Amino acid sequence: MTIQKMKIVYMGTPDFAVPPLRALAEEGFWVAAVVTQPDKPKGRGKTLKATPVKEAAQALGIPVFQPARVRDSEFMEEMCRIRPDLIVVAAFGQILPEELLNLPAFGCVNIHASLLPKYRGAAPIQHAVLNGEKESGVTIMRMGTGLDTGDMIAKEAVSLAPDETGGTLFDRLSAAGAELLIRTLPSVFDGTAVYERQPKESPTPYAAMITREDGRMDFSRDAAELERLVRGMNPWPGAYAYPGKKMLKIWKSRVESRDIEDATEPGTVVRTGKDGIYVLCGDGNCLVLEEVQLEGKKRMGADAFLRGCALETGTVLCGRPCS
Repeated sequence: MTIQKMKIVYMGTPDFAVPPLRALAEEGFWVAAVVTQPDKPKGRGKTLKATPVKEAAQALGIPVFQPARVRDSEFMEEMCRIRPDLIVVAAFGQILPEELLNLPAFGCVNIHASLLPKYRGAAPIQHAVLNGEKESGVTIMRMGTGLDTGDMIAKEAVSLAPDETGGTLFDRLSAAGAELLIRTLPSVFDGTAVYERQPKESPTPYAAMITREDGRMDFSRDAAELERLVRGMNPWPGAYAYPGKKMLKIWKSRVESRDIEDATEPGTVVRTGKDGIYVLCGDGNCLVLEEVQLEGKKRMGADAFLRGCALETGTVLCGRPCS
């Protein structure tokens, strides 16, 4: 049987999982079904919004399943009826039960957005930027009952640019994952794939899911850390602080050294100008805010922002709304 005759069920939810799905279809693989998370209410009207993977699957004419829980007996019965040869998972969002992992003849493979065993967890992309990694990548792994601990099959490394954001790395790793998946599947199906066991411990902390709270700026930290925070939190949730009662999102910044002549409090605006808003940090350096967005306003460069908003020298940017 040729690999194009092998029956695949694809499981994914966000934009990251769309390019691998499209690549499978374009290469002629038989994707018998797509499984994604249920539609969620979005916007002021709380209109139900399909996941990016659902939209892509519908455009490709592939049947879609959206179980609230993959452990539900009705969904498991459907998967047993389809009887896939392989399940491919990319950022699906639910833990697969052992019954489902054991169902396909060729098992379940996952596209993980890090060079395992580094950055196991839900948000490896953002954490790579936050921690100043010079290199990241994708790993195709065989799924087991552990969280991102299965045997590794293939890897593709990607160098991070100095201005890399969570969003740009997300897009690059998604494309790399799609290409690596297509190169790897033939070896999985013909039995030539080499499965490398992961070490028990990861060299990096668990890459926990990012929350809105993670974007909060604490200017007692080093300026370089905060510059990485700005990039890592872009596009969501965005790094932010408060010059008053309204949130100020920071979309682009740089680090500048400064000789401190007094005991100015970290978070203090020490200079403003066309080149940015200089905010003192805990290490004595400044984080220069180059592109910002005040709550209720458009995203803009610091120069344009200062023309419409009087942000005076001496203002302290707080982590929470301040008077």
